[in-house]
Amino acid sequence: MVLTVTLNPLLEKRLHFPCIKTGQVNRSSKVEYKSGGKGINVSRQLNTLGISNHALTFLGGLNGKSLRHILTEEKIEHVIVSTHDETRWGCLILEDSENRITSYFSPNSEITQRESDEFKSKLEKMIPNYSAIIFAGSSPSKFTDDIFPFGIEIANQHDKITVLDTYGEHLKACIEKAPMVIHNNIGEVEKSLQLELFNEKKRIKYLEYLYNKGVKLGFLTNGRESFYASKFDFHYKVTPPDVSVIDATGSGDAFTAGIIYGMENAMVFDEFVKTAVSLGAANAAKWDVCNSSEEEMRMFYDSVIIEPVGKKMKIIDDSPNY
Repeated sequence: MVLTVTLNPLLEKRLHFPCIKTGQVNRSSKVEYKSGGKGINVSRQLNTLGISNHALTFLGGLNGKSLRHILTEEKIEHVIVSTHDETRWGCLILEDSENRITSYFSPNSEITQRESDEFKSKLEKMIPNYSAIIFAGSSPSKFTDDIFPFGIEIANQHDKITVLDTYGEHLKACIEKAPMVIHNNIGEVEKSLQLELFNEKKRIKYLEYLYNKGVKLGFLTNGRESFYASKFDFHYKVTPPDVSVIDATGSGDAFTAGIIYGMENAMVFDEFVKTAVSLGAANAAKWDVCNSSEEEMRMFYDSVIIEPVGKKMKIIDDSPNY
């Protein structure tokens, strides 16, 4: 059983238009309401792949009630910490003729210290019951910045798999607590840690920094471009398949779900990296966010290329010698 932790959930309204005429009244052809937030996206993708999970998140106000209803409809098992402030919302405008999305988001929720403390208390009690904990998404408030570092420390004490996919001012504090796995895109790291990662040498150096902090698996993705990954102090260049992108929203979350899917199924490194990349590609190839089947993932699996960079891991034959 997996636990996803989302501090900044999103009530998402999607409006579909055949085309948009600027300066005129435009009426949508379809309206959809979706649950969002990185950890919640991961939960949805894990559900589709048959991995049992629960989502822990904040919810508040009328938006929170609506989002709770949507989570139930989507069959995302969830545990809630209530907030006085409204859950944030977003409106996505989908223009079919141009294959284009424009997004608008409300301000983050104002989480109080009391609400943050309640969240940490609930998280601490829940962690022992799960095999893996995924900490995903941004922190909406200064009072929530310490939740991920706190949760990683508790999970490590219980020898749980910890996967981190976050950004912002709290990223450095999270790294200091040594999660087992970290996934970020390059832009997030550069902005969060004030780094420049414009070439291979600098990206490998960053992965070495993570390893020295105790991170076992590092993934520094770069959209549809080749990216770098690490397993302990071994480094790899990974080339994703060529995809005709329809909507890349949530592709990073699909990638994170693929990592934990592979680990829960005891896949070797190459297998779960290819699975993660393929899920990200399958997600980008359609409108639906983090809801790709294993069959859709398999369409891209064999096109993922993984190449060692620098020293190569020795393959030891430990089979019985009869």
